[in-house]
Amino acid sequence: MRITQIRNATLHIDYNSTRFLVDPWLGPKGCMPGFEGAVNAHVRQPRTELPFSVEQVAAADAVILTHVHPDHWDDFAANALRKDIPFFVQSEEDRQFIARQRFVQVEVLSEHGTEFRGVTLHRTAGQHGERAKIEPVCRQLGMPYDAMGVVFQAEQEPTLYVAGDTIFCPELCLALDTYRPAVVVVNACGARVTTGDRLIMAQEDVKQVAEYAPQAIIVASHMDTVSHLTVTREDLRQFAEAKLLSQVKIPADGETLVFNK
Repeated sequence: MRITQIRNATLHIDYNSTRFLVDPWLGPKGCMPGFEGAVNAHVRQPRTELPFSVEQVAAADAVILTHVHPDHWDDFAANALRKDIPFFVQSEEDRQFIARQRFVQVEVLSEHGTEFRGVTLHRTAGQHGERAKIEPVCRQLGMPYDAMGVVFQAEQEPTLYVAGDTIFCPELCLALDTYRPAVVVVNACGARVTTGDRLIMAQEDVKQVAEYAPQAIIVASHMDTVSHLTVTREDLRQFAEAKLLSQVKIPADGETLVFNK
């Protein structure tokens, strides 16, 4: 298994000889404004350029889109990807959203397992920020709240859990208990709304994941890119060193991590 950190939550996951492209956000640096209702709304995003060409990123066997927020999916990705690429999403609403962009092989992942090229993909739940506080904010802004995670399983590969846009929460613990992954990818830039409530993991969330799943290597993604971040790679690196969280890996954009079963 190879995990290549591209930018933000965009990943290449080479698993069982299949390349999955996760959450392709492919616009150039500064192509969109910051998010209304979030901190640093004046900062344009992405804050960084892609480490590879759009064509290189789009070269994949399948796409997994955890949710349709505009820092995970954009028109640049829609235009770069071939329309017949197999595409996996979290819900019928997201399936229709992608199908309206003329993609013809869009499937909703099952929590019980969806098979693709010898890989079983399981949809998992989370909380894209504390549900009671953040879901009403999303409704006010006209944005969907839910975002899925995905567990990858294959006989000759380590079990991988891509947690997606979530905080540490009971739903995440259920996935950790159910699948006992060897590797967990967490989105960890501490993105926050103007009330100060976080939308995804910050340092303490990462610590809780590492302590709850001591058998797992934790890979920090979704770093240093969105306008509303409050935790940088360097912040998380210093925190992990101070807390002796030796299993936390923080790849740079363009870096590939390799894992064996």
